[in-house]
Amino acid sequence: MKRGSDITVNDMAKDTANDTAATAKRTPPPPFIVRSPKGAQSAFIFAAPHSGRHYPDSMIRAAKLSPHLLRMSEDAYVDRLFATAPARGASLLIATNARAYLDLNRGEAELDPDMFRPVLDADSLDVTHRVKAGLGLIPKLVAEGITIYEDSLPAREAFHRINNVYRPYHDKLRALLEARRNQFGHVVLVDCHSMPSEMPSARRRNRNMGPDIVLGDCWGASCARELTSLAEELLIGAGFSVRRNVPYSGGFATQHYGAPNKGYHALQIEISRNLYMDETTLEPLACFDEIEGKMAWFTDMLTREFARRIPAQSGKDIPRAAE
Repeated sequence: MKRGSDITVNDMAKDTANDTAATAKRTPPPPFIVRSPKGAQSAFIFAAPHSGRHYPDSMIRAAKLSPHLLRMSEDAYVDRLFATAPARGASLLIATNARAYLDLNRGEAELDPDMFRPVLDADSLDVTHRVKAGLGLIPKLVAEGITIYEDSLPAREAFHRINNVYRPYHDKLRALLEARRNQFGHVVLVDCHSMPSEMPSARRRNRNMGPDIVLGDCWGASCARELTSLAEELLIGAGFSVRRNVPYSGGFATQHYGAPNKGYHALQIEISRNLYMDETTLEPLACFDEIEGKMAWFTDMLTREFARRIPAQSGKDIPRAAE
């Protein structure tokens, strides 16, 4: 089984061509792509768990939605917004499979037992509020009221997706984090996402609408306060409106990997989609390059400034967020 590949060439045009070819051949991609740091490494790992564009044949056959509707939960183009991270010494981990196929920002046991036949043993699962809302490890919905499947899925399908996509991705993420933690004494995971705008994009000119970006640090539990404050300061400096933890305080990755007292810092970034894409057609807006440039500047400054303010040291010496 392919477990991923290390790619160092940042060539978006080539990526697009490869994606098109893979789709045409219906050849399953590896479960993730890693873009390795160029030059001197930093303590940062950027991850894009929801920007995958591969929809396996088995899913398309089972789904009752059109290919376009299946993409409604996709964090489209987020991997491109952070594509410069390797040039700043960070690793960039990119999921290849679609979020609607399997949500990598969930725990392995967050499954709805009734989605499968035979029904899964509920006692062995973690039926969280996210699962009950239809947004578990294997999602039932792509958006509120939009159900993916007509019928139940075979139980073996859950195990197939976990074994071939979920575990390889998280094994790789864990290995990257541990290696960088051992090297620097601390490591920073920036988990990169997009969010639906709070209001129709036609009214976006009213700056009293929802924020451009939400930073999630699990209410101060997943990273040093210095990291969240620095990220907020830089994003505001880039011209974005920023809010902390509302309505996204941090998903599974932030909660699971963030342990600042042990030197593991995890920060979630949610970028409003109508900043850079049409939420109906899912196409990039004319201003995409401008937003991409701002996020490249943010990525550069975040890695530089955090390294300057928090030099390599043990995790216990880094200030924690307020309890």
